[in-house]
Amino acid sequence: MPAAGTDEPFPILRARARRVAGLYAVTPDFADTPALTAAVEAALKGGASAIQYRNKTAAPDLRRTQAWALARILATRGGLLIVNDDAALAAEVGADGVHIGGDDGAIEAARETVGPDRIVGVSCYNDSARARAAAAAGADYLAFGSFFASTVKPDARRAELSLLQNARELGLPLVAIGGITAGNAQVLRQAGADAVAVISAVFGACDPDAIEAAARSIAVIFPRGASSRVEHA
Repeated sequence: MPAAGTDEPFPILRARARRVAGLYAVTPDFADTPALTAAVEAALKGGASAIQYRNKTAAPDLRRTQAWALARILATRGGLLIVNDDAALAAEVGADGVHIGGDDGAIEAARETVGPDRIVGVSCYNDSARARAAAAAGADYLAFGSFFASTVKPDARRAELSLLQNARELGLPLVAIGGITAGNAQVLRQAGADAVAVISAVFGACDPDAIEAAARSIAVIFPRGASSRVEHA
């Protein structure tokens, strides 16, 4: 995506990036595909606006099967589907984008793989310089964290709220991650987060009804279906 303040030649990409808002639910390492799809459907019913497919333990064939299953669900329900780490898989299943971390290659390479109309989101951890570089290289959203202690990544670098406040000048949607619950998401929104990426506080619930309720308790903190920030220049 061109830097903020320039003309936007990719309206589909722009529209997708603006939908990175509210509850951004990240899947756990479910080996059971029916259980995964039921959980994702419940999260969407509870108000999740985006789903990131992330399964660090699955073999390639299972990841492909699960990504296709989620792509079918998201195509029906209208939410965003982002694939973690794997730009080729994101392009294969027609996902809305890919999320890349510090060890997942260059933004330009991911963009070349997914094409000009799909989102490339970038993990910036607790590094404002990385965020500025990612924005300049064409990232479509920036993710910061961990803001709170995380059971998924207990050794993750901790981030300060000021990172969100300072990053707003970059003009991109900002995603907060790490130990987020219904009890602390409001603090992140007030600090400047457009979305909160959540695994355990949503998918750690015991059944689809509980997952739906958990998702709703976080989604209601954010305006439905749109960024909480003003329209980007």
